[in-house]
Amino acid sequence: MEFEDLVQTRRSVRGFKKQAVPRAVIEAIIDVAKRAPSSMNTQPWHVHVLTGAPLEEVRRRNMEEMIAGAKVKRDIISHGEYEGVHRGRQVDIAKKLFGAMGIARDDKPMRQDWVLRGFRQFDAPVSLVLTYDRVLDPGAVCHFDLGALCYGIVLAAWDRGLGSVINGQGIMRSDIVREVARIPEDEVIMTCVAMGYPDDTFAANAVRSDREENRDFVRYVGFAE
Repeated sequence: MEFEDLVQTRRSVRGFKKQAVPRAVIEAIIDVAKRAPSSMNTQPWHVHVLTGAPLEEVRRRNMEEMIAGAKVKRDIISHGEYEGVHRGRQVDIAKKLFGAMGIARDDKPMRQDWVLRGFRQFDAPVSLVLTYDRVLDPGAVCHFDLGALCYGIVLAAWDRGLGSVINGQGIMRSDIVREVARIPEDEVIMTCVAMGYPDDTFAANAVRSDREENRDFVRYVGFAE
C-alpha cells in the first residue's frame, strides 16, 4: 500500500478481535517505525510490548483505580481539560462515536462503560508502552521524536492488517504500568498504543474523525499567487 493510501485509510480502532498478535509481526512493525525522524539521531525512545497476563493486570488495576476515584498519575505533564476549539473537536468525535454505538446522551451507564473501555485499552491483545530517557527532561524535542515513532508504528501496523489506537487512558496510572512492566525509573512513560486485529463488526471502528480544511491552519509565505 502506498504511503498516501495508508494515511487516508488508517483510522483509530476501538474494537479488536480476540486474536493474538505474533511477536514476529510486532518486531517487523517496530523495525519499520524506528526509521522515524529523530533529532540529531538521538533515538531517545524505548518500547515495552505487553500482552497476556501482564497486560490484563495493567488494565484491571488501572480501571479499578480510576473507578475508585484515584487521581491521575501520569509521568508527563497534563494540559488539563480542553477548552475552546479543542474542546469542540473533542466533543464532535465523541458524538460520532456515541452515535455509532447507539449510546444516548442521557445514558450515563453506557457512557461510563465507554470511558472504562479506554482505561482497559479497548481490550486490545497488545499494548506498546512508549517511553523516553528521563535525562532528556524537560524534553519537547524528545516528545516530538516519540510522536514520530508512534505514528510510524500505527502506519506500519495498518499496512500489516493491524489496527491501533494511541491511548493515554491506558497509562493514566503510570505507576501501575511501571511496576507490572518493570520499566526502569530512568525512563518516562509517554503514552501507549493499543493494537490488534480490527473487529469489523464493532460499529465505532467505522468512525473517522473530521479534519480542518487546509486553509484554516496552513499559511504559505513567499509563494507566488
